[in-house]
Amino acid sequence: MLPLVVEPAVLEEALLNDNLLLVDVCSDELYPRYHLPGAVHVSPSELIAGTKPAVGKLPSLELLQALFSRIGYTPDKHIVVYDDEGGGWAGRFIWTLDVIGHQHYSYLNGGIIAWAAEERTLEQEVPESHPSDVTIKIDHSIVTEKEDILAALEAGSATIWDARSAEEYAGTRVAAARSGHIPGAINLDWVEVMDRSNHMRLRSDLAEFVAERGFSDDQSIITHCQTHHRSGLTYLVGKILGLNIKAYHGSWAEWGNDPDTPISTGGL
Repeated sequence: MLPLVVEPAVLEEALLNDNLLLVDVCSDELYPRYHLPGAVHVSPSELIAGTKPAVGKLPSLELLQALFSRIGYTPDKHIVVYDDEGGGWAGRFIWTLDVIGHQHYSYLNGGIIAWAAEERTLEQEVPESHPSDVTIKIDHSIVTEKEDILAALEAGSATIWDARSAEEYAGTRVAAARSGHIPGAINLDWVEVMDRSNHMRLRSDLAEFVAERGFSDDQSIITHCQTHHRSGLTYLVGKILGLNIKAYHGSWAEWGNDPDTPISTGGL
């Protein structure tokens, strides 16, 4: 069994395992140019509903069913996912796996950037398709809604991890009808949990760094960004660190475009 975070050298040795499903969530332009051997491609757009204003919400059960059938998903597979940006879309895919109740998965640390930097095998050939006949179900307890956030704010029962930039958090960068942040939210930008000097791997002091910013395992944590793309990585980080974490899939695109949600500004 591979660990939750797997290094390129370890994954390369495991590629011949028939029970492994390697999922590429890189850009649609990159996949035809090169990808890891045998990897099936999932377009980032397939992981979101795409309906305005909250474009990042979970797709319908029917769309998810078609996606997982297309890539040959079966419940017994160990899934390894990677992307080309440091973990946002890979984390979003892992959140989606949690939503459908699949728990056997790994994240390739640094994704294709770290893999290529070590000059490991890449290919252009698209693997033969082996669609599966599988029925999935959505675990709605994994999916945090706007109403859950409002209830948590009233009860003081959750810590909000805002994975957007400091400017978005403060309200000086506008990306919705209203700008700012959810009252009481802690801002920790998703790019700060990765080490861009080490081929986009997760930073080596991740546990200490996240704890210093105010997150601990005795909290109920809800993370979000603009569309639950960047917060895919912070959700994954929470899983890696054993935090009690969920993700708000409506994110700021929903919250900031609702005229009635509470909003705070400032903080830079």
